[in-house]
Amino acid sequence: MQIKHNTSLKTYNTFGINAKASHFCEINSIDTLRAALQLNEYPTKFILSGGSNMLITKDIDALVLHINNKGITVVSEDKDHILLKVNAGENWHQMVQWTIERNYGGLENMSLIPGNTGTAPIQNIGAYGVELKDVFHSCEALEIATQKVRTFTHAACNFNYRDSYFKNEGKGKYVITSVTLKLTKKNHILNTSYGAIEAELAKNNCHNPTIKDVSNAVIAIRKSKLPDPAELGNSGSFFKNPMVSRLKFNTFSEEHPEAPYYKLSEELYKIPAGWLIEQCGFKGKRIGDAGVHKNQALVLVNYGNATGNDILKLANTIIKNVKEKFGIQITPEVNIIK
Repeated sequence: MQIKHNTSLKTYNTFGINAKASHFCEINSIDTLRAALQLNEYPTKFILSGGSNMLITKDIDALVLHINNKGITVVSEDKDHILLKVNAGENWHQMVQWTIERNYGGLENMSLIPGNTGTAPIQNIGAYGVELKDVFHSCEALEIATQKVRTFTHAACNFNYRDSYFKNEGKGKYVITSVTLKLTKKNHILNTSYGAIEAELAKNNCHNPTIKDVSNAVIAIRKSKLPDPAELGNSGSFFKNPMVSRLKFNTFSEEHPEAPYYKLSEELYKIPAGWLIEQCGFKGKRIGDAGVHKNQALVLVNYGNATGNDILKLANTIIKNVKEKFGIQITPEVNIIK
């Protein structure tokens, strides 16, 4: 185990924030993770995975453990389904493409989501009408206090919209080491009704799409709307789409009949945060090196040398303006490290 000191985290977070870790260690196995957690000379530990859903606002005075264990294995399969165990350090998009190449269905709508697989259950990541919980079977996580590996079932994870047990009661108590997914081998159930997928498929004259076709459509849509973190620092969607009650929605809809929305149930409606932000005039706005992307108002970007606090200040300004204009509270989707 090699421990580095005073290490820049610029290449370890997709915002490209140039914060530093006082101490840093690559974790390639559960044994290495256990050994690192037992290093008493570094009493404070910080778990870092793909760095795609976080905003670092300060240097991290801790031993940063970069979870980087790789591997995909078949747990079991029958004629209809396959269970795949994916280690936490596997890049999410690369793993999705690996499954599609083998005609395993279920992940195609979540193509090109940045980050690593181990953090997917924490956030219950999702895109274009599909969430991780729809294909999740279980995950293994090392309990920091006891060093024991525990298996979490679907029910134990308590999934919700961009939320889970690991963001609430389990926050800071576990390190997810692998995720097991249940995917289809045939008779794939395609979800093409969300967003612009159907229009993208029609543009390509694709009337009987495969999971590969859906994945390609999602990739094309995301590339047209979202910046590549390798070229422009960002963390994907910075804000959650707010969900409001029927009473609140009725009032909102009367005042803004042109606003898009998604009816989740008789009592719950989702309003696109990007639309709210755009109506407040923030789309494409830049303050120093912190800005809002020109094609998608949900995405905050680092034009080069923005600090985490520059991005956070902009986010708080947006939240305040949306609240004042619409009476709706939007909240960050990313994990803010203060």
